[in-house]
Amino acid sequence: MPLYKEQGVVLRAHKLGEADKIVTVMTQGSGKVRAVAKGIRKTHSRFGARLEPFTHVSLMVYRGRGSLDTVSQAEIISPFMALRRDLGLFAAGETMLEAVDKVAEEHERNVRLFMLLLTGLRALDARPADPAAVAESFLLKLLSLSGFHPALTACAVCGRPDATRFASGQGGAVCSDDAEPDAGYASAEALGYLAMLGQTGMLEAGALVAEPQVRRESRGLLFGFTEFHLERRMKSLPILARSLAT
Repeated sequence: MPLYKEQGVVLRAHKLGEADKIVTVMTQGSGKVRAVAKGIRKTHSRFGARLEPFTHVSLMVYRGRGSLDTVSQAEIISPFMALRRDLGLFAAGETMLEAVDKVAEEHERNVRLFMLLLTGLRALDARPADPAAVAESFLLKLLSLSGFHPALTACAVCGRPDATRFASGQGGAVCSDDAEPDAGYASAEALGYLAMLGQTGMLEAGALVAEPQVRRESRGLLFGFTEFHLERRMKSLPILARSLAT
């Protein structure tokens, strides 16, 4: 089996048998990789805590014949410890990991997605004032990278600037003339705030200030749009919403 070297961020890990784990890693050069870490749950494992979610690692991996590779060596580049010690940071980081896991393809190189994730985790590690805003800025950038960036400043159908409704299936903000029956109301403040989050770097997004009602409305619009276009429910979004409420 060929051996290859990669760096990546651990997205998730789950138990396999009595002593092993299967880890899912978003790598820089090989896309999403699923690999077995043998003996990782033993007391004297050579991996220790190096393959926990959030960790940025350097790996030596044997390519498997099936869907699973095998990790032979792992060294920590950055542990992102702050994300494990604060609920708000953890919820925001978990949202990033889950979103990447849902859009990344196994062994399909996507350097831009990897760098987006790494940038997002670094922004959270800097302990921003509003971690949820960093995660929301991340989601908007991930949607844009995936070709689904919502229309926020003009009608997604005709381009008129007076869009006051919002429909995920129509691409975001829409004017009253083009809105389908299920389109909901969207305030100019909420749309403007989302537009700012999309345009602002993630490190700066955590310092943006908005009224609580604007944050709630914009969050609802973004979360619904994200799940619609990813075509999956995201378990981390309710946790992120609760962290913002506190």
